Amino acid sequence: MTAAFVRVSDLGRDGVLKVEDGNHGEYRPRPHEFVDGGTPFIRAADMTSGEVDFRGAGKIDSTARLRIRKGVGLPGDVLLSHKGTVGKVAVAPRNAPDYVCSPQTTFWRSLDSTRLDQRYLRYVMQSPMFVAQLNVLKGQTDMAPYVSLTDQRSIMIPAPAVQEQRRIAEVLGALDDKIAADANLVSAVDALMATRMQAILNGAEGRPLSATAEFVNGKAFTRAASGTGRVVIRIAELNSGIGASTVFSDATVADQHLARPGDVLFAWSGSLTLSRWFRDEAIINQHIFKVIPRPGYPTWLVYGLIARKLDDFKATAANKATTMGHIQRHHLDEVVPVPEPERIANDDTVMSALWQRALSAERESLKLAAMRDALLPLLMSGKVRIKDAEKAVGDAV
Repeated sequence: MTAAFVRVSDLGRDGVLKVEDGNHGEYRPRPHEFVDGGTPFIRAADMTSGEVDFRGAGKIDSTARLRIRKGVGLPGDVLLSHKGTVGKVAVAPRNAPDYVCSPQTTFWRSLDSTRLDQRYLRYVMQSPMFVAQLNVLKGQTDMAPYVSLTDQRSIMIPAPAVQEQRRIAEVLGALDDKIAADANLVSAVDALMATRMQAILNGAEGRPLSATAEFVNGKAFTRAASGTGRVVIRIAELNSGIGASTVFSDATVADQHLARPGDVLFAWSGSLTLSRWFRDEAIINQHIFKVIPRPGYPTWLVYGLIARKLDDFKATAANKATTMGHIQRHHLDEVVPVPEPERIANDDTVMSALWQRALSAERESLKLAAMRDALLPLLMSGKVRIKDAEKAVGDAV
């Protein structure tokens, strides 16, 4: 397949594609119109891992919503962040609530499915050729990165026959569907483990949390980062994964400062994040503990004990009179319910199996995402036949 390229503005002129951002100026919501419950107002920060976070987004009241004239999203729209943070792409699901785009986000919507497949559009906007055009356009200003609506409409996209668009979207979508299924599995397994933990800890006697594990603090490894080698795990990587700002290093690091799949990491500053590390071996930066279970205390148990204390730790951090909340090492000596060795042994087989099942699903998702990202530009450029990609994906999922 050698796809013809078409300019977005031409698709707009022909009534095929609508590209529109949120309200600016007088129609934009005022600060006092943001409320706890209302219509989601989607900013770049509400777009993570290809999804729109409607729950965490700011909400506007009915007065502001009635004033909105443009940027009103629909289920299935592909959203693009174009100001400040440029290039995030997320899809509004079929069950999306009523929502509106902020001035820093744009929706892209196919108006003619016989010429432009909406699911295909998502992958076009994630492709290297699209990103390369965004990068050129966002560098045209001396201010914060910004790609205007006019500039977005100047972008060229590949537009093969719609039947081929649908086949490409089906191939890549099968991988995304399996990744989503893995994410749902991980959530279900973790919820089951949390429920079982409640029963396991029922009647358990109190012991210091520090008695169950060693908490090894990371170091300032970003200072000597080389740009190649292993990922340096900062709090950003725990919260959002690997991104454009991720640092890499070739440094020789002691084992206690390395994270491998299945290790427990606990950020004790800032957002206070507890994480099961599922990515490849990486280097642990400062402000993050590598949690090493002591003999007799399985990984799942130590993770569960920290999870139970997390809200208390966050409350402690919030009360710190500093610019960034944190806990101190003595807080790790606080008492938590720890079951007797016999109870731990009785539940270890099931709980360890659940822990490994969730970890395996997370690891599988990494491989599927890498496969999708490798296939995407090859399919868009015609370097890989759709038939061959369908077979490879079928074998993988």
